[in-house]
Amino acid sequence: MKRIFLSIIGFSFLCRVSSYAQTNQDSIHNPGKFSLYTPVEEDSSGYKARKLRLDEIDLVSSYYTQDGNHSPITGGVGTEKVTDIANGIDLKFVWYGVGKNKNILSTGLGVDYHTSASAAYVSKSGASKTGGTRIYPSLDFTTENVKKGSTFGIGAYYSTEYNYKSFGADLHFSKKTADKNGEFSAKVQAYLDQVTLIYPSELIPATTTTNTIVTSASGTTSSGSSGTSVKIPSSPRNTYTASLSYSQMINSRLQVMVMADVVKQDGYLGLPFHRVYFTNRVDSVEKLPSSRFKLPLGIRLNYFMGDNIIIRSYYRYYTDDWGTQSNTAYLEVPYKITPFFSVSPFYRYYTQTAAKYFKPYAIHTIGETYYTSNYAYAEFNSAFYGVGLRLAPPKGVLGWQNLHEMEIRYGHYSQTTDLTSNVISISFGFK
Repeated sequence: MKRIFLSIIGFSFLCRVSSYAQTNQDSIHNPGKFSLYTPVEEDSSGYKARKLRLDEIDLVSSYYTQDGNHSPITGGVGTEKVTDIANGIDLKFVWYGVGKNKNILSTGLGVDYHTSASAAYVSKSGASKTGGTRIYPSLDFTTENVKKGSTFGIGAYYSTEYNYKSFGADLHFSKKTADKNGEFSAKVQAYLDQVTLIYPSELIPATTTTNTIVTSASGTTSSGSSGTSVKIPSSPRNTYTASLSYSQMINSRLQVMVMADVVKQDGYLGLPFHRVYFTNRVDSVEKLPSSRFKLPLGIRLNYFMGDNIIIRSYYRYYTDDWGTQSNTAYLEVPYKITPFFSVSPFYRYYTQTAAKYFKPYAIHTIGETYYTSNYAYAEFNSAFYGVGLRLAPPKGVLGWQNLHEMEIRYGHYSQTTDLTSNVISISFGFK
């Protein structure tokens, strides 16, 4: 049974910030009110530059759980039980500069806490840490020339957890057609990651005849007799992505978008605590190539059937040079029960072929160059379905003007490898 987790402290902070934003927005239109803004100066052309204001706040909280019996930590067998609690807040600041360009600064902060039952088996003693925290702030600046219909932006990202650190950046650009019915978008991204090389305890060699290194899933090390510590090394993993898309309004009811990504990865692309058991039951860690090329291609169709029903559909084809091919089909049908309340059932079907380096437990032979028993690379089909409820009354949710929308979504996932999961999330939008 799932539950909604919402940080009371974060929610209280959100309420205060939202009230602060409303006070200052009111003062722009009512100069007699108290304001922390400096007076708006007018340039020689008669254009008034609008100062920075907090335009929108989004708060999202979710609870996720899964279970299965093909953990890669124990070589493709064993528990996959995981729980994750995630909380995120996004702030959007808007101002208009000289030339009437619309500038948007978006900042975000996410914090996840997860527990993984199989993490205890990184050390065969079962003493490893089974929980961890991930923190991931983000920053994005976008400037839009409304008259020309073009936007340009730059973003930066960071993520850290006990065995992983990731730095990311992107540049993005879009341009509308002359009639404003079409738009071309391009984005390039780079993620420079460091993977901490935490190995299973039985595969860590002794530093001397008396001192044996013991490594836990938390990333700490200690020696058995001397009390000295050894820093765990890390290895780089880099991901580069170029994304292109074009959207077009076919008519007043139908919108189409086509998308293509080109992804190149290099570096250490496995995880050192993912075991592989060979036919003779000797174990090692998974070994994968140091480069990977991915090519996803997609199309999205949105059709407005009237005032109450929208059909949102999506299809994606994926291929890579590790031998995996996949197909994804998605359908969501939001239905407005009232002008302010809607229900959105959704369904996603996914199928993929196995990577050429995957084999189940105790099937790989020692002579192979690359090998993994991670079922993320196995052949399987999956289904993800659920429903979303959205409330957006004109006077605000529960009469609170600043809280302009609230949405709750639930989804159930099942995979033909016997993996199942459930997720529930709640989001609040403040203006």
